[in-house]
Amino acid sequence: MTPRPAQIATEPLTAAAFAPFGDVLDTSGAPDKMINQGLCGRYHDRAALDFDGGRAGISLFDAVPRALPYDLDLVERHPDGSQAFLPMTQAPFLVIVAEDGAAGPHGFRAFLTRPGQGINFHRGTWHGVLTPLSAPGLFAVVDRIGPGANLEEYPLTPPIRVVAG
Repeated sequence: MTPRPAQIATEPLTAAAFAPFGDVLDTSGAPDKMINQGLCGRYHDRAALDFDGGRAGISLFDAVPRALPYDLDLVERHPDGSQAFLPMTQAPFLVIVAEDGAAGPHGFRAFLTRPGQGINFHRGTWHGVLTPLSAPGLFAVVDRIGPGANLEEYPLTPPIRVVAG
């Protein structure tokens, strides 16, 4: 395995680039159907929710904004379910992911969302903590509610510096 990088640069969040890690939730393209007497476009079934031993729940998270450059010192994953983050503002946020390996997370990538984009992490995907880049850091989160911790954390020493791409 290659050594962990000291620094990574952000890249734009696209469905193709993010596909190994999860789903991009946005309103790109034409709506799948029009509802409410033609006054509302429905972008249907944008994420593959995946849960074991629990149910889907909606929580609200209010995260402290960070800034770039950002020092990533912890990643986490949820082995029992997917996790979706839907920003409740139009502000971009930082999404950091990594591949899984025998010696821990590797292949780190950092994505910068566009206004109106959300994400859904596949079950077991290593990811950074919720990282809004401006206030308020308010998000609706859809994830597994059920018994067990459903959380694994992996500290990064030294941290990885994330810079604007």
